[in-house]
Amino acid sequence: MDQVAEIKQLGVTFNDTKAKITVWAPHAKRVVCHTYEPEMHLPLTAQNYGYWYAESDCIRAGQLYRIAIDDEEFPDPVSRSQPEGVHGPSAVVDLRFDWTDQHYQAPLMRDLIIYELHVGTFTPSGNFEGVIARLPYLKTLGINAIEIMPVGQFPGTRNWGYDGVFSFAVQHSYGGARGLQKLVNSCHQEGIAVILDVVYNHFGPEGNYLPHYGPYFTDKYQTPWGQAVNFDDAWNNGARDFVLANVHMWLSEFHIDGLRLDAVHAIKDFSPKHILQEIRQITDRVIQRSGRIRHLIAECDLNDRRFLEPLEKNGFGMDAQWLDEFHHSLRVAAGEKRTGYYSEFEGAKHLAKAYRGAYVFDGDFSPHRQKFFGSSARDLPDHQFVVFSQNHDQVGNRMLGERSNILYGPDIQRLMTMAVMISSYTPMLFMGEEWASTKPFLYFVSHEDKDLIQAVRDGRRREFADFHDDGEVPDPQAAETFDRSVLDWDEKEEEEHRYMLAYYRSLIGLRKSHPLLQQRDRHQFEVIHYQNEGMIIITIVHEKARLVCILNFSMSTHRVPLNDSSEWQKIWDTNAPKWGGNSVTDERVCQEVVVGAKSGTILEQMV
Repeated sequence: MDQVAEIKQLGVTFNDTKAKITVWAPHAKRVVCHTYEPEMHLPLTAQNYGYWYAESDCIRAGQLYRIAIDDEEFPDPVSRSQPEGVHGPSAVVDLRFDWTDQHYQAPLMRDLIIYELHVGTFTPSGNFEGVIARLPYLKTLGINAIEIMPVGQFPGTRNWGYDGVFSFAVQHSYGGARGLQKLVNSCHQEGIAVILDVVYNHFGPEGNYLPHYGPYFTDKYQTPWGQAVNFDDAWNNGARDFVLANVHMWLSEFHIDGLRLDAVHAIKDFSPKHILQEIRQITDRVIQRSGRIRHLIAECDLNDRRFLEPLEKNGFGMDAQWLDEFHHSLRVAAGEKRTGYYSEFEGAKHLAKAYRGAYVFDGDFSPHRQKFFGSSARDLPDHQFVVFSQNHDQVGNRMLGERSNILYGPDIQRLMTMAVMISSYTPMLFMGEEWASTKPFLYFVSHEDKDLIQAVRDGRRREFADFHDDGEVPDPQAAETFDRSVLDWDEKEEEEHRYMLAYYRSLIGLRKSHPLLQQRDRHQFEVIHYQNEGMIIITIVHEKARLVCILNFSMSTHRVPLNDSSEWQKIWDTNAPKWGGNSVTDERVCQEVVVGAKSGTILEQMV
């Protein structure tokens, strides 16, 4: 690839004691920075490519300010803090921090055990301090990376984060920039990496002042959220610089170990160099300068291998992607109704295909899309695919936000988790699933715009218009909806939840310690599915060692012949009494093994 893009220092930044102010407003005739306490009006000078610039040694950290564009004042869209919310003045932040993580190195993608969490509902305190307090627990669980849902400033204090409008300002109610830096530093002290969910495919509607500054959006394309972000139309340099500076800030100023890029399939960019390729280049520059690993993980539903191929092949260079098709196949195998986007998935058959080749639709006809869809991923490394049985989308986009233990019961949840953990892919958990939390994860907002509030309510009702028998759609704006979604940490001390927590700890430990489960090569997996029996048998062979993993999603017990006179040892049983199950089979077996309904077994050949 050609030369790496220059990183613009946007907004108010510090160089020693002097503040630098950079604003992109290509159509403005006059730009002024209006500061408070003391009150000053600092005119900016026009620069090339729509930028305006000034320096001052009178600006201090914590000072409030607004930017005047042709005498009309707005918050700074690249401010590092919005202490009074999305409509209030911006605040100056000095991002210099006393880091103590100089010797920390994040794990490789192939070794990650990811735990997705939402800062506001992870603990009752709803902030970064609450997450810090639970880091020893996560370490004991076996987690070595947390993935945090977006923290860019959003309206109010209740939001999933995908309505963020200030991408550089860390949500004030969570603890702001300093709180996030402290969390990352604390994670690194515990040996835990931090992956941050970022949103570059759209920006939220309330508090979105970007159009007042310049053409950050274009009518050239439409997205589910309206106008597309302007990555390839006239004056696209502003939006591109905005995103690249944001990526650089998270990786450099906050020591973030990886970014999860939301819905990259909704990024519209036909430039000779795609914005994702520039993100890859900026990330590589940070890696080279810091000597530390950084990961780029994409959410993408296109089954297009180009997103994962390296820049040298004109790929987009993402390190990994969420593999939703693994999840969808797993859910249908577990008993999910085949409606909506689940309608085209065939349970065990498609789950087996995902184990073998990652993508389920890899060029064949997709009935849901009504077209031939996807490309083959068979030669792409296993670690490039992140798999899960639950995540914020698949729980929270249900009308009642039910988790797997509520939908299917603990036996199926244990089986689904085993399916994730024995895969050669990178596993991810969703907060609270490890103790089978009964708290839902609902969709919630705290907008101030009454018309927008009503539009969100109406949209949710339309989405679930066919589910009236399940009750009323929870009001996204209501504080109660948010409160119901906050994890109850006392639950995990109750007997049934203790069983599940012990199960997850042991299963994560098995994945991390067993030599054959560390192979991470699906080409060493022999995968057989029995569609009529709802069963998958995976044999993993390495040198003289062999594992047989049996997943029985059916309602019937099956006797599985081992086709070998050797003695086998059962090293895992999802239905064992120590997890709250009722299995009574022997740990040593020959010739055949009995696998109970809705359960899974792992056998190791005795050599």
